[in-house]
Amino acid sequence: MHHETLALSTADGLELFAQEWRDEAAPVRAVICLVHGMGEHSGRYREVAEELTAAGYVLLTYDQRGHGRSPGKRGHAASMERLAGDAEQALALARCRYPGLPVFLYGHSMGGNVALSCALRRQPELSGLILTSPWLRLAFEPPRAKQWIGRRLASVWPSFSLATGLEPGQLYQAEEEPLPVVRDLLAHNRISAAMYFGLQAEGEWSLAHAVERLQAPLLLLHGTADRITSHAASEQLAAGLADSCVFHSWQDGLHELHNDRERLQVLRCIVDWIEARLAR
Repeated sequence: MHHETLALSTADGLELFAQEWRDEAAPVRAVICLVHGMGEHSGRYREVAEELTAAGYVLLTYDQRGHGRSPGKRGHAASMERLAGDAEQALALARCRYPGLPVFLYGHSMGGNVALSCALRRQPELSGLILTSPWLRLAFEPPRAKQWIGRRLASVWPSFSLATGLEPGQLYQAEEEPLPVVRDLLAHNRISAAMYFGLQAEGEWSLAHAVERLQAPLLLLHGTADRITSHAASEQLAAGLADSCVFHSWQDGLHELHNDRERLQVLRCIVDWIEARLAR
């Protein structure tokens, strides 16, 4: 599997760390742009890349601003518009590097919120949209004290951040941890007031407008035992989109389905769906 590091230039002048994986022994048939979740980074998807590149796809991904090797205060972005713009720039980079090939946008958790926002508000040309455990709503109510502090600081000190409070055991169940967040120096557990309330508001907006604005076919995957993002919100999104969405509910699946015990079945589900899209 060939690996290459890249620079992703944003509309406001940042250079985000990006990387791609591909199988040099096979022709490239499609490009998948992946947007990672809150507090993690693109390097956590190497195992995902191994499965996707074996199917003939390029996986192009980047560290979102405030994450991993990219610049910015940890866990902060000034607006959802900038995050969606970064995803659009990644799509443009994919098209520049692989002109004429089908391009898919894949977002996980917070990255699912960003990917869906990009698809709805900017409406780039996509062969398909893939969302896993998207942050449309949370599966829990954050402590009232944190919300009280965040609301009062969001307008006067938007970059103020607090710990997310997430535990590694909430992410996935596996015999061996591929790259545990708890030991990952590129991961963090911070989220700013602006980021939190922006994601919450964008999730609600996306649920309200997806039916009228989504132009790409959607594959949506969510575990029923997810304690971080709301499985019920994904069900609501899928029900509204009806035939334009394929929804797979993974019984007892936790938040990171791509690292969970049935990870190979999850990734096979993604590959099979992409293959069906490419065959049309």
